[in-house]
Amino acid sequence: MKPALMMVLALALAACASTRFDVPALAPPGEGSALPGKIVWHDLLSDTPEETMAFYGELFGWTFEPLDVLGANYTLIRHRGRLIGGMVDQNRLPTSADISQWVVVLSVADVEQATRILADAGGTVFTPPTSLGERGTISVVADPQGAVLALLQTDGSDPVDDGAEPLVGGFLWDELWAIDPADAAAFYQRLAAFDLEQVEAGPEEAPVAYKVLLSQDVPRLGIRRRPAQDLPPTWASYLRVDGEAGLNDIVSRTEALGGQVLMPATRRPGGGYVAVIAGPSGAGIALQTWPLPDQLAETAGGNP
Repeated sequence: MKPALMMVLALALAACASTRFDVPALAPPGEGSALPGKIVWHDLLSDTPEETMAFYGELFGWTFEPLDVLGANYTLIRHRGRLIGGMVDQNRLPTSADISQWVVVLSVADVEQATRILADAGGTVFTPPTSLGERGTISVVADPQGAVLALLQTDGSDPVDDGAEPLVGGFLWDELWAIDPADAAAFYQRLAAFDLEQVEAGPEEAPVAYKVLLSQDVPRLGIRRRPAQDLPPTWASYLRVDGEAGLNDIVSRTEALGGQVLMPATRRPGGGYVAVIAGPSGAGIALQTWPLPDQLAETAGGNP
């Protein structure tokens, strides 16, 4: 995405966050926990909401529930009954630019403090901390290298780490594609008190440097160098798929359902297979087979 479009995206997200309506808590009362450092939610901006719902429903079995609040431009996404994300109809936002994209939401202990840390480090605050009712308080920001995300402080309602395997068709992992991975890791450690692990994946003759950030002793996200020089810093979210055959099946049906195959099934340096597709709106999402055959299996296993 070009920098100008990234700015439009962030301003549109700011408009969403400043809309005053209650959003359900991430976990039912008494079933959540405070887990700063965990990516707890994913929002999708789409200019083709009906086609997008059909696309993800057919490929992954997701269901969609428009938020029943007057004026709310928001649809909840469920997978096997579990809330996993939300969708915003881009057509109802104050922009005509194509800003379709997935946006990660990172849990923080104190959103006011985290937002100040980000601003002091050279990041951009598009929406200051704003209440979303039962959901908590959110700010929409770009980190110092320009990757857009949201920071969320809940009232102890982050989804718990129950040790269960990530659901097939659910979110598996999130990865920051950064200009400078070392600087990015240092920033996020200040933001959410992450621990850092260095991982070398891939063949011995050409290992790939990879940074894993952990909180509560659980791997939460990865940081790697952006795969192309002309790609702005961005977050990449991964869905779990059931083996190579399952991945190939999804890829083979993507275009018929109105999507695009951005990268066909490819063996990943860390093991397993990965593909990248886009839904009808053009928002990209990565698909990863899991479990992985080597050390990255432990990494991905920490994210529900």
